[in-house]
Amino acid sequence: MSYGTTFPLWRAAAGEHWPAYTRHTFVQSLADGSLPRDAFLHYLVQDYIFLIHFSRAWALAVSKADTLDEMRHCAATVHALLNQEMGLHVKLCGEAGIAEADLIAAEERPENLAYTRYVLDTGHRGDFLDLLAALAPCVLGYGEIGARLAASDHAQTYAEWIGTYGSRDYQDLCHEVAALIDASVARRIGPEPQTSPRWALVCERFTMATRLEVGFWDMGMTP
Repeated sequence: MSYGTTFPLWRAAAGEHWPAYTRHTFVQSLADGSLPRDAFLHYLVQDYIFLIHFSRAWALAVSKADTLDEMRHCAATVHALLNQEMGLHVKLCGEAGIAEADLIAAEERPENLAYTRYVLDTGHRGDFLDLLAALAPCVLGYGEIGARLAASDHAQTYAEWIGTYGSRDYQDLCHEVAALIDASVARRIGPEPQTSPRWALVCERFTMATRLEVGFWDMGMTP
């Protein structure tokens, strides 16, 4: 799956870490339905907490933005996270007898804390593009995973999760985020970003967030 022009370059720069993330055992187990239900629910609880911090990071991006278009896009993403994506977690957990109050009160795992605080710290220390590079693996990685699994002969066990991230709405969001990234790169680095001294650091931001995604899946396997 290709979203824009910058994302494929960042994905290539991440090397082996990218397939370790997008083709992790957790992901493959979602596809074939072999993931234990307890592991899936544990992941959903932690991901609910993750999305709270992720929303904060996108809200921070509003203050880091240079243009109204950037601000509007980031604000819309915060709205989608808080009022749509988190709703999936509340629904699936509720069906298993886990109330939203239990999600809010759940203890945050160290792997979750490491990832979310890295993204927020990157945003506070860097600029808009630094923050986007740290945010991109989650948004676009889930889009890539969702599209691949939705197009495969997957089991029905976790079909609702797969359908959410493989849906047209989520894929449209991924293309919008990719366009935002491409425009941000052009604005802040120029038309030939790979020739800029800054390029390597931005790629490092993306790669580190990708590695932390791998750690998040690892955590999901061990409730």
